Amino acid sequence: MINFRSAACAATLALGAGAVSAQETFITIGTGGQTGVYYVVGQSICRLVNRGSAEHGLKCTAPSTGGSVANINAIKAGDMDMGVAQSDWQFYAYNGSPQYEGGEFSDLRAVFSVHGEPFTVLARSDAGIETFEDLKGKRVNIGNPGSGQRGTMEVLMGKLGWSMDDFALASELKAAEQSAALGDNKVDAIIYTVGHPNGSIQEASTTTDAKLVPVTGEVIDTLIEENPYYAKAVIPGGMYKGSDEDTETFGVKATFVTSASVADDTVYQVVKAVFDNFDRFKGLHPAFANLTQEEMISGGLSAPLHPGAAKYYKEQGWIE
Repeated sequence: MINFRSAACAATLALGAGAVSAQETFITIGTGGQTGVYYVVGQSICRLVNRGSAEHGLKCTAPSTGGSVANINAIKAGDMDMGVAQSDWQFYAYNGSPQYEGGEFSDLRAVFSVHGEPFTVLARSDAGIETFEDLKGKRVNIGNPGSGQRGTMEVLMGKLGWSMDDFALASELKAAEQSAALGDNKVDAIIYTVGHPNGSIQEASTTTDAKLVPVTGEVIDTLIEENPYYAKAVIPGGMYKGSDEDTETFGVKATFVTSASVADDTVYQVVKAVFDNFDRFKGLHPAFANLTQEEMISGGLSAPLHPGAAKYYKEQGWIE
């Protein structure tokens, strides 16, 4: 993958006796599958950044990627400048926790958090799945390697003492592929850590007789108590066909991260583009509707704030 961060285009225009030098800096933001909210986050940020390109010279792209872990790895390798990642994987990567196989990423920097992401289980109604424990012995899409939901699923499986052999099938489909698999009866249930409402869950529940499954119990309570990046979450009833009642689960936050090696002014301009156009940003997806500046600059952030982000927040009087 091209490292767009280091690419700069310099155009020199001869005007009479003098010359004007204009520079463009290209940045990339890692997102997720095209049906997920991560993709919308990246595309929305780029849209706001690119509106001001004439002033700050930044040009932003946000390609679809494998998700949280893939984004962190790409930022660490210098292949991407910024990306969206679950709050738990931000914690694991920065602290070098065993769950993150890339080793300690001490240069990981937080920028802001975005929406909450409930750990979501959707099962075919004919599969006999009423609780999370009922997934044992079933055909379950546990998510593609590198995705946040796969990582969180593995953490939960570890707490329960489960292995891949406990499923009749443990498929590794990407988020964009799992709805069709559920509808085609290739799997009994799908796992997705995602903001709601979500197009993939909407598609699956509309085309298939399916329902959301609660993820609760002592193991979940312990997981939340032991890990500050987890919290209880509720998916409102009536949001999806077949799930009229609230569904209790737990979840994380989507966070926006970068590296200490990315220039302060670059991060500053990206943050400024979002928060100077905050109402516009909130209108770009229903999952953003209840966002507040206060929560975004603190919730789910375990890596240090990037100096470029901190500069903007200080200017606004949000932090000291």
